[in-house]
Amino acid sequence: MANDEQDGWRGVALFRRSLMIFLVIGQTALATYYLLWILPYHGGTLVEKVLIFLFAVLYVWIAIGFWIAVWGFLIRSFGGDRHSLVRRHTQEELDAVPLAKTAILLPIYHEPVDWTLKGLRAVYEDLASQGDLDQFEFYILSDSRSPDVWLEEQAAWYDLVTELGAEGRIFYRRRPVNLNFKSGNVADFLRRWGRRHKYMVTLDADSLLSGKTLRRMVQIMELQPQVGILQTNPNVINGKSLFARVQQFANRSYSPLFATGLAAVQMGDAAFWGHNAILRVQPFMKYCGLRKLSGRGLFGGPIMSHDFVEAAYMGRAGYEVWLEPELGGSFEESPPTLGDELARDNRWTKGNLQHLWVLLTEPGLRFAHRMAFLNGIMAYAASPLWLLFLITVTISAAQMTLAPIDYFPEGYQGLFPLWPEWRPEWALGLALSTLLLLFFPKFLAILDAVVQRTGASFGGYGKLFKSVLLEILVSVLLAPVRMLAHSRFVLAALFNVSLKWAGQNRTEEMTWRDGFWTQLPAMLVGSSWALFAWNLDTLFFFWSLPVAVPLILSAPTSVLLSRQSLGVGLLGRRLLMIPEESQPPPVLKLALKHRSMSRPYQSLTPFQQAILIPHVNRLHQAFARIHTPEARRRHWADDVESCLQFGPVYLSNAKLAHIARDRWALDYLHKEAWKASIGTYWGQCIQRRILERVGSPPSEPNF
Repeated sequence: MANDEQDGWRGVALFRRSLMIFLVIGQTALATYYLLWILPYHGGTLVEKVLIFLFAVLYVWIAIGFWIAVWGFLIRSFGGDRHSLVRRHTQEELDAVPLAKTAILLPIYHEPVDWTLKGLRAVYEDLASQGDLDQFEFYILSDSRSPDVWLEEQAAWYDLVTELGAEGRIFYRRRPVNLNFKSGNVADFLRRWGRRHKYMVTLDADSLLSGKTLRRMVQIMELQPQVGILQTNPNVINGKSLFARVQQFANRSYSPLFATGLAAVQMGDAAFWGHNAILRVQPFMKYCGLRKLSGRGLFGGPIMSHDFVEAAYMGRAGYEVWLEPELGGSFEESPPTLGDELARDNRWTKGNLQHLWVLLTEPGLRFAHRMAFLNGIMAYAASPLWLLFLITVTISAAQMTLAPIDYFPEGYQGLFPLWPEWRPEWALGLALSTLLLLFFPKFLAILDAVVQRTGASFGGYGKLFKSVLLEILVSVLLAPVRMLAHSRFVLAALFNVSLKWAGQNRTEEMTWRDGFWTQLPAMLVGSSWALFAWNLDTLFFFWSLPVAVPLILSAPTSVLLSRQSLGVGLLGRRLLMIPEESQPPPVLKLALKHRSMSRPYQSLTPFQQAILIPHVNRLHQAFARIHTPEARRRHWADDVESCLQFGPVYLSNAKLAHIARDRWALDYLHKEAWKASIGTYWGQCIQRRILERVGSPPSEPNF
């Protein structure tokens, strides 16, 4: 399918991957051999064998990240990767390429409606400013189940289309049946409108893509017909809380190195992250349909994390998948609190672990995509392995302190006794070298800013250095907390059960009560381990502190990190600053402008508006279906009368959804509700609406 020039990258990729494997395996072998001689029995006991195995696996994981960052730094220092897609064509060549029909998809599920659609409006307006709207259509694909949410979505969509004059350009559809999560939503779109478009761009609710980037992505796809998916590297923006600002700074300062290095190794076998990417529709429809897994428990049923699998299927079909960090103009947002992040990770853990079944059972996948599956699995499996490593170290220390010395450990066949040798100074050296692998890329990012001359956009080099130190402190405090949480998520996923350990924080800030309640297990684990280590051995106690102290402090850490005042306060001191805050791109300016303009106060809920406000009622009637009188009488006629007499408060969401989807019910309730007397439910709603229109403060009705 691709010509020789387009296939030339495969030889480069083979060399780069081989070199990466050599460096990682060689470094890991050296470190593991060093550990072997540090241990008292030099691997002669079962506990030490387990310890060595866990160390080797975790060290490989750390070494890969280290070398990816180093490669990214070197490539950026020498002007970028000349084999990347964006460097194959000049700007003049790209500008000469006409655009092709492209759909921009926004799958949503119970998102903040006004905030989400204002982000989409910013993308629309930025694209319009480029003069490129003719080849783009926007599709809002809703999976929302609550009537109040999807009624608000329909009304907000209508307002958006009306204000922009975007009739025939921005479409809204809500699936009546939510099957197969986000991938099912996209599949439903493709079945209905896929053949209408050559490309589709997928967004998340918090995504922004500049019009310039959208145009360039389509032009690259037109010039590279062998490319099936082109993935951008989204930058995190708009952080307000201290937690979000730390994650935002880490992404913006470190990800250029990691993304560049990752793209250099993966090349045309990159992963797809599910959003802020462009896909070639025809091969995606033909080759990327997701089958249900045939195993049991977690490994059965629909695939939850679809993106990596779709990239692997695209690669198996002979198409290329590229990550292009140099595209720019791609943005997303961070969860505002640790609780929100962990709730998201709980969902992602199950999806990533499912990939183990795909990795082992799916034929014909490319090696790089299998490694991408393994990388995604290790993103969460590393936590229980780390926890098991700490447990094994504790057992080994306890055996050395409490148990009599075993001069003939299991597996030792010598004629003379084996004297245990414990070298704590060697262990300290190995620990420090491992920490170097973890933290060196962060300081390498500072050097990268010097080379690229971007320090001023981070607040200056002095502020950048202080921000990196602050981010390291926060990452050290959060790492053990994430380790415990991810370990729990992995166990829950593997046993196909849901363990209630901490609730999800859905607010912008976490209360002290929620912080202590959700982090109580972590605090107990940290305190118990530190107390045990103190009673066991003083040296071991000090060795345990880097893990125990963050667990003990997990509650105040999570609460303080959720505070917006701390995050905004540090921005005022030019700490944790990112370039987009000093020079925001046009699409971000538009999003901030629209989102800062709050909508007029609405005293009525979306369902109440759907019944009472004439033009809103007509809009929802246009979306609703016409059911037969027999179907209405059999299923929800009594609910309509109950809603008219008492209001919707005593009806379930399912019953309200039936009413909101029936054209006759909406029309009947609208006419009859406006006849209601003042003392009734609908009469009070009308009174509130009237007071709102004349500017008087609305009062709460007596429901």
